[in-house]
Amino acid sequence: MKPALIAALLMTTIAIAAASRVRTTPANSDARARELIQTLKLTVLTKESGYLGIIGKSAQMVTVDGRMLSVQSQNYYMLTRDLPINYLHWLAPDDTHILIEGGPVDYFLFYPDGHAEKATLGTDLAAGQEPVVAVPGGCWKALRLHDAVSYALMANTLSPEFTPDRVKIGAGPDWVKRFANSAPWATPEFLRKLIGPNWQGD
Repeated sequence: MKPALIAALLMTTIAIAAASRVRTTPANSDARARELIQTLKLTVLTKESGYLGIIGKSAQMVTVDGRMLSVQSQNYYMLTRDLPINYLHWLAPDDTHILIEGGPVDYFLFYPDGHAEKATLGTDLAAGQEPVVAVPGGCWKALRLHDAVSYALMANTLSPEFTPDRVKIGAGPDWVKRFANSAPWATPEFLRKLIGPNWQGD
């Protein structure tokens, strides 16, 4: 990751952390989740689910497959008790998630070579949680908020920028067959839950 990108991510995290100290509601509560949604003007993300707030994109450009794209785009992303799952999707760009507040969140990652991994975005480093989860481009992923918490607010950067034609949402029987038992948790039943309402098949 480039030093300039790391610095930008750190500055965003520091700024949000500082702003969050001035709060009128308790941390990790449903009321705090509603406050963040209102303050950051987050809206429901269709199909994938969760709440999204677009921050912007960089002025620097890069050529990808003959197309000019911004080097990076940035978003707020949030899961809550009422929308606890970010359903299965595939992205062309690298996607780096940074925890700002709340959590933890489990990340289920599916790689082009057919293997799968689980990472947990959170602050309990001793328990193996990570404050940053970096997902390489060309991977499938789904997120699930832990049951015992009210929300998780994250910032994510996509490099190069997100465009609607470079994302796939949902999957079907062939995808489930490909990744079934690729990890101890990857049962066909659980994979089907990660696809959720975006199931593509009979």
